[in-house]
Amino acid sequence: MNIVRQLNCNDLKSTFITGSIPIDTSKPTIKTGLSSPPIRAVCYRACEGPLLAAQVGIIPKPIPENSKKNHTKLPSVATGTTSVTETSDIESLFSKNDTRTSSKKGGRQNLSGASSISSGVRLENISKSFKGVTLLKDVSWEVKKGEKVGLVGVNGAGKTTQLKIIVGEEEPDSGQVIKAKHNMKLAFLTQEFEVVPTRTVREEFLNAFKDQLEVQQKIDRIQKALESAVDDMDLMGRLLDELDFLQKQADVVELYDVDVKINKMMPELGFSQEDGDRLVASFSGGWQMRISLGKILLQEPDLLLLDEPTNHLDLDTIEWLEGYLKKQDVPMVVVSHDRAFLDQLCTKIVETDMGISKTYEGNYSEYVAAKAAWIEAQRMAWEKQQKEINHTKDMINRLSAGASSGRASSAEKKLEKLQDENSVEKPFEHKPIKFRFPALERSGNTVVMIKNLAFEYDGNVLFKKANLMIERGEKLAVIGPNGCGKSTLLRLIMGYEEPTHGQVQLGEHNVIPNYFEQNQAEVLDLDKTVLETVEMAAENWRIDDIKGLLGRCNFKADMLNRKVAFLSGGEKARLAFCKFMVTPSTLLVLDEPTNHLDIPSKELLEEAIREYRGTVIAVSHDRYFLRQIVNRVVEVKDGMLWDYVGDYNYYLENNLEARKRELEREEELEAKAPKVKAKSKMSKAEKELRKKQKATSFQQSQAKTRVSKNAKRWN
Repeated sequence: MNIVRQLNCNDLKSTFITGSIPIDTSKPTIKTGLSSPPIRAVCYRACEGPLLAAQVGIIPKPIPENSKKNHTKLPSVATGTTSVTETSDIESLFSKNDTRTSSKKGGRQNLSGASSISSGVRLENISKSFKGVTLLKDVSWEVKKGEKVGLVGVNGAGKTTQLKIIVGEEEPDSGQVIKAKHNMKLAFLTQEFEVVPTRTVREEFLNAFKDQLEVQQKIDRIQKALESAVDDMDLMGRLLDELDFLQKQADVVELYDVDVKINKMMPELGFSQEDGDRLVASFSGGWQMRISLGKILLQEPDLLLLDEPTNHLDLDTIEWLEGYLKKQDVPMVVVSHDRAFLDQLCTKIVETDMGISKTYEGNYSEYVAAKAAWIEAQRMAWEKQQKEINHTKDMINRLSAGASSGRASSAEKKLEKLQDENSVEKPFEHKPIKFRFPALERSGNTVVMIKNLAFEYDGNVLFKKANLMIERGEKLAVIGPNGCGKSTLLRLIMGYEEPTHGQVQLGEHNVIPNYFEQNQAEVLDLDKTVLETVEMAAENWRIDDIKGLLGRCNFKADMLNRKVAFLSGGEKARLAFCKFMVTPSTLLVLDEPTNHLDIPSKELLEEAIREYRGTVIAVSHDRYFLRQIVNRVVEVKDGMLWDYVGDYNYYLENNLEARKRELEREEELEAKAPKVKAKSKMSKAEKELRKKQKATSFQQSQAKTRVSKNAKRWN
């Protein structure tokens, strides 16, 4: 019979992955492939919540003879199995009838009622409060198939909370989340990505395949039960039928393609096949981020949610990620403060400000332009109405006495209508904050001198005969892939590391460095309050100015006297940034300063650096940030320092490979951008049409305002 032949063909010595677990010698064992402890997966289903990967092995599909020579045999491991002598244990091996029925239907479920959206997710009138503080008031937006939505707003605006509401980790106080289907698979990459350092890279990727691992676990149990059922033909027949069903399930969930998918994904993420057997702990933070991202992408989700995905990636990986995500049709929502990333990827921007969301079509640059145009139009409408209100008030004052009282009454009704039903709200604009780094007497002309630098770490050569001279007033970017030695170079400059050979020296005259490192938050005094931490670092600062800076970095008044020990990781990072900003210096040394900053805070830092008269050395993967501040670029490559005496665009022009990638991205952006004809080249008809379009847009804005006013009145 076919099922017997199929069973005999199965190779019980799994070659799927290396690994080992303690073997219980008191129980019968069989050879299987994967054996590993559970790990929290980042896959969700709308009806189930978080999924947990099981501790199971995988039996590979029979390998054709002509391909065995290319199949890598990895050591197999033994796994303990449960005794099946009791009736209850035996019956637990068999799938229920309803499970088989749903499987035959392809796993489809009939939903009670039709969803109002064809794909993706819609948020409708979401509100959410924490400890009496309203975070979200009225949030409504939608993401559909093919759309890539960017969520923007200041830190603390509720962007990550919206993602958690979508996946069910948080419940809204009011409103609803409408999904296209009940069993939608959601993949959520959080800011704190989760990997197990003691696992290999391949083991981490395997844990993305929960459904496949579950089927394999059942197959393993059936295989073991067959060994004990040789004298019971009725039981063996039932077990063989169940195995046949599970083998069909394995085909449905593509169990035997798992190895192929992982082998395909690894080089796309930059891993070689040999890297699959390396421990996760042996990779830098940026590479561990790639592993976590790979686990997300391997799940082939219905909706992809990404929370700050570029924070730990180098430039090459960010560009790879952009290209990969742009090709996907799956709807996705991205929380990011990387403006260049949002420009390249997003087709829609949703801004959350003061608890209310507003949607703009297009990428980040188009959002900035559209928002500015809307604010200007709204301001003009408000100013026009204010003039009309003042004029009507004057008319009422003139006509309120004598025979003209009837006209005054009409004017009063008009005024009431203007101030109530047809009122135009003044657009809210955040007050811009000016900031300057504390000034000191300027340094000497030579700020940093690196001569014949060689440096090794754990047997890895990071630098060999590297040379560099940095002079006063230069604003220099240090770029290169993760792990090439950028942060190490900064530590060598600061004197925290000693070179193996050569010299790294600061200038002799008044070179006073101010160092912002990636783990700056870890060295804060936990017993100090927020205000005390910044106040102690500041010299000649008024207390009101310190409070203003803290407020700009999202520290509200009730947080100023809170101990550092009670702050979250993100809050500590922002506090470390504030402390850095008030410390006097003539040399700024910055290691990924924008990682935990929102866009307004980045703009504040950019302006302060442009006005800074000292010297700046910055390691950053934020292309938008680099374009704003640097006038010199140093690339770390092959243990050498490649010097480009010019801004970031000059570097792109002279680095052929980087320039080619940048030109491709610019062409894509230009193709997506709306074509606007210069007004001087328009015909009379085109000018009239443009005038009508502006008038229509203005009227729609007023109509929306009236609807909003009436809604507030009656609710």
